[in-house]
Amino acid sequence: MKLVRLPKNQTTIRFSANLFRPEESEKIGPWALLTLPKNASAKLSSRSTIMVEGTINSFPFRAALEPIGKGGHWLKLNEALCDASGADPGDTVAVEITRVGEEPETRMPMELSKALRVAPRAQASWADITPTARQNWILWITTARQPETRTRRIENACDMLASGKRRVCCFPGLTWLTRDHVKPSETWLPLRKPTG
Repeated sequence: MKLVRLPKNQTTIRFSANLFRPEESEKIGPWALLTLPKNASAKLSSRSTIMVEGTINSFPFRAALEPIGKGGHWLKLNEALCDASGADPGDTVAVEITRVGEEPETRMPMELSKALRVAPRAQASWADITPTARQNWILWITTARQPETRTRRIENACDMLASGKRRVCCFPGLTWLTRDHVKPSETWLPLRKPTG
């Protein structure tokens, strides 16, 4: 995994927000979303995925905020983070976040890189999507068991990206990864409590 260094911004952003749960989330396990208020997102000065650390209801965490368009961001809370912070969908939570300096970026498979070079519209879409969306496309392609399936997925990805599709959705590997094999860089990681 390649790390992209971001400008450091040590400003703490404080706000309250409601947790909600989209109806489609019932199919893929318990989780909730928190949308940052516009004035909080404006202080982050980036349209891309942003790593932050902070607290939700005084519970420390580290997470990736994902962009939702028009300068906004949201945070996906899995079941463990909801439980640890004592929050359920529908609750209002107190949040403090500080931007931290590195963003995860998944290494692109060589075959996908070659395919994007000869598909300018797909390449332009790829450059405009978030690191998390790129990671999902890469996971969809690399979880193919047969070389023919992988090749077909790369062709389909280029077609979908060229037509404006920003995210691949709802494939078994993505559900498995997010439900059972969560990476700290993708959702949250508890921070150590200060000693002394």
